[in-house]
Amino acid sequence: MALPAFAGRPVTSRRPFGGPSGHWLGRRNPRLLLVVTGLFAVVTVSLQTLAAATVALGFGVAAAAAGGLPFRSLLKRLAALEALMAVLLATLPFTVPGDAVLSLGPLTATREGVHAAALIFLRANAVVLVLLGLLGSLEPVVLGHALARLGVPHKLVHLLLLTIGQIKHLDDERWRLRRAMRARAFVPRSNRHTWVSYGNLIGMLLVRSLERARRIEAAMRARGFQGRLYLLDDRHWHLVDTVSLVVLVPFLAGLLALDRLP
Repeated sequence: MALPAFAGRPVTSRRPFGGPSGHWLGRRNPRLLLVVTGLFAVVTVSLQTLAAATVALGFGVAAAAAGGLPFRSLLKRLAALEALMAVLLATLPFTVPGDAVLSLGPLTATREGVHAAALIFLRANAVVLVLLGLLGSLEPVVLGHALARLGVPHKLVHLLLLTIGQIKHLDDERWRLRRAMRARAFVPRSNRHTWVSYGNLIGMLLVRSLERARRIEAAMRARGFQGRLYLLDDRHWHLVDTVSLVVLVPFLAGLLALDRLP
């Protein structure tokens, strides 16, 4: 059965609404992956000890490995986070008051600052690794249907699917406008003409995105769309999904207990 026009790009796997079938996680219900990711993120961001955060990071590494993401792709996706973490690790120890452990001229690093920076580093990487491992390989259509099955308002799901589906077209439009500017010998400089040109570029993107949105709405209505997301996925909740969730709960409880040990 063909997907509606608003449902996004088609799924490339053999199972129309399943994840990649090459690994164990790809055969699990997407709702399970969403619930696990949400529970793990809530528990992880509440951790206050380095020991518990390290265990959470180990779980994140295991989830990323189980997700079947290529190592290079994983590193590429983590690059932006690690750049932010590098800035955090370099500045936070010198801005949190506490017991001094290192002095660099007028700057003094504190034990509390080092602890806070390390804790944030471990928690952030753990959450991102679980996100990439469990949800990184899901198709947008699969993710949208799973969110709808979990009770997320359909309008928000529509917005997610339409946004994901149209980002590529908006980027293509941006590159066409940039090429047109280069064809007219535009060279960016720090002057009034450059800022006016970039302002016109942003304005044209907004105008053309609005025009495209109207065309998409007309096409959807022509295909009988009446504001409702039809859930066409054939993924059912199985016993193994329940078992996986039941196994996760004691682990998260143990993580919280470890965090509260003296």
